[in-house]
Amino acid sequence: MAGYWIAHVAVNDPEVYGEYAKRATDAIAAHGGEFLARATRTVWLEGNERERNVIVRFASVEDAERCYHSPAYQEALKFALASAERDLCIIEGN
Repeated sequence: MAGYWIAHVAVNDPEVYGEYAKRATDAIAAHGGEFLARATRTVWLEGNERERNVIVRFASVEDAERCYHSPAYQEALKFALASAERDLCIIEGN
């Protein structure tokens, strides 16, 4: 079954976060990740609203985890952690 990254992000330094996005895109692609939604229109119904929401599909939960823990993504993540508040989970789905 596929694995999906679901991320909700509040960016407080767009320039630094842009560097994360560039590096993370390459790391995600290298692990077979496909962006399904990225910074598109959001209708928030419950919980803590964040302006940036992302869904990425991987072939499996394990592939999604490997991507997250890869050296390339961990390097990109330093930029995200310095510039945004994020919630990220991996869920299994079709």
